[in-house]
Amino acid sequence: MLNISIVLYHPKWEQEVLPLVTELLKVKNLRKIYLLDNSEQGWLKEHVDMKQAPSASQKLRYMTMPENLGYGKAHNIAIRESAYHKTEFHLVMNSDIRVKAEDIDAMHDWMLCNPQVGQLMPKVVNPDGTQQYLAKRLPSPLDVFGRRFLPPSWIKKRNERYELRDLDLTRPVNAPYLSGCFMMLRTKAVVEAGLFDERFFMYPEDIDLTRRIHRNYLTLYYPAWTITHAHARSSYKNKHMLRIHIRNMCRYFHKWGWFFDKERRQMNKMQY
Repeated sequence: MLNISIVLYHPKWEQEVLPLVTELLKVKNLRKIYLLDNSEQGWLKEHVDMKQAPSASQKLRYMTMPENLGYGKAHNIAIRESAYHKTEFHLVMNSDIRVKAEDIDAMHDWMLCNPQVGQLMPKVVNPDGTQQYLAKRLPSPLDVFGRRFLPPSWIKKRNERYELRDLDLTRPVNAPYLSGCFMMLRTKAVVEAGLFDERFFMYPEDIDLTRRIHRNYLTLYYPAWTITHAHARSSYKNKHMLRIHIRNMCRYFHKWGWFFDKERRQMNKMQY
């Protein structure tokens, strides 16, 4: 069985959340969907009564957070529920994802047959069909801050390597960093590795969790399935989000090492 958690912060209900939830409720292996509302005063609650589909209410749990807890801390609430109920898989995803219910069931069944896989991410594309390179090597400070502040031509080759463009991405890749926009997680693997590090408000929590799962399991980019992601790239458009991004990436490098990170070097040299 499978639980799904989606963290919300002032999303567009009619255009974004409702179509996604409607599709997710078709997942055959679904146990429960957790909508974790980080918005002030639970503004979305009036929409989530599911009056349009009351039969779905048993599989939909809406939770209002006391404050904006951040991405990982809010998801941890639902992941702990999966661990408590011994739900085998937990899917962490964004509300701006479009995915077919039958593909989620196929991923579930595939992971069921492949116990060595702790985490899976399918191919991710933009709404126009172009690929998003969201499976990566573990970043160095230059990878993170260089691609944000240096001219693209200066770090083009380095950025391509960081985004695994030097590999054949038509085949599965055991990558140490998979995007938090869609994380199909084996609950046992997450419990063993430890949940999202709640010191990170947002941004590097997916890097941190994937590398910990990667120590003992395969963390696979698996292009047999494709999902669509309307990637907002908020820190490129909003100075407040940029500050949050920089602050939390600094916390990440304080935790793992800025220039001396032996595990990063080892994982990035692995044969994919």
